[in-house]
Amino acid sequence: MQHDSNIAARNDGQVPLKCVVNIDTSVAPPAEQFDLYRSWNSSLGDVTLLRGKFSSFMARQQVWQLGSLALMSLDYRGTGYRRRWNSKKDPVFDHWILSIPLTVPENGGPSLPGKLHWHCLAAPYEAEGEDDGALALLLPRDFAFSQPLDLSIRPEMAALIVDYIQLLHRSLPNRTERDAEHIAVATTTLLAACLAPSRDHLVEADGPINGVIMARAKTLIAAQLAKRDLSPEKLCRDLNISRSRLYRIFEPSGGISNYIRRQRLLRTRDILCDDKDRRSISLIAEEWGFMDPSTYSRTFRREFGMTPNEAREAGRLQANRPPRLSAAHFAEGGPPWTSLLESGDIASRS
Repeated sequence: MQHDSNIAARNDGQVPLKCVVNIDTSVAPPAEQFDLYRSWNSSLGDVTLLRGKFSSFMARQQVWQLGSLALMSLDYRGTGYRRRWNSKKDPVFDHWILSIPLTVPENGGPSLPGKLHWHCLAAPYEAEGEDDGALALLLPRDFAFSQPLDLSIRPEMAALIVDYIQLLHRSLPNRTERDAEHIAVATTTLLAACLAPSRDHLVEADGPINGVIMARAKTLIAAQLAKRDLSPEKLCRDLNISRSRLYRIFEPSGGISNYIRRQRLLRTRDILCDDKDRRSISLIAEEWGFMDPSTYSRTFRREFGMTPNEAREAGRLQANRPPRLSAAHFAEGGPPWTSLLESGDIASRS
């Protein structure tokens, strides 16, 4: 028994971070789905539809607890209704909320964030929207700092917070329970730098801020990878950061130029392994910025341990290999988040 306890203790830090609330309206009849959605946050405020009748209202709400913080996601894409949110006149909670409306483009793709909203549940609040969902970060009332908070939030700081919250949300499925408290500390230090700017807060938040800048840089690189003018200098201008900071952020990846070169090599390798693309290797290399075929071949071999020709042959062999069937093919024949507040888990400590 003692041995089992020791194993459990060692593995405790590797437990995946749980989504403490995961509910959707599919459990209710279509005509009752909006009322169910409305009830989820009724202790904080009320949601009303501003036009039209609905035959159904598909929505999903998830919440992750991160120490004294909580991150909530709402997804109601495709409902097509304009909604109004009104806070309660005599609220039970006095937490701060940072919320980001999300809109899904008509042609699909990642959700686009709207303007960051920042308010306290203890103060009257009203908002309207026709978005497809939202992310909201809930913070205890006493998270405030010694310096005055900038409730207006400067645009560059608001953009930083929006990017950070989206990155945090995407990363949660890969986090563990042990990460939760570290995430809370990193999040609080970043918010301190954005909402109560000072030299000390900016220094403390250097790590989280660099993480956001790296994510922005990687997004820009992916979008411009085939462009000949993609360079560290252009990235510095687009990101509005110094060259030294960009180099420092990408130092663990071998430097910014090395990162760009590797991403281009990966693109060419994927194309070479595509049996349907029969263009010449030199043409593919040139498309992704490798103008000298011999230099490209040497660089490719150094990176992947094979020549471009060998990569293309390996891709052809893989394409002609019959698919493997798993055993499953044969076996198959081919609570609302406000309850957390009420329980005191993330309740205000003021």
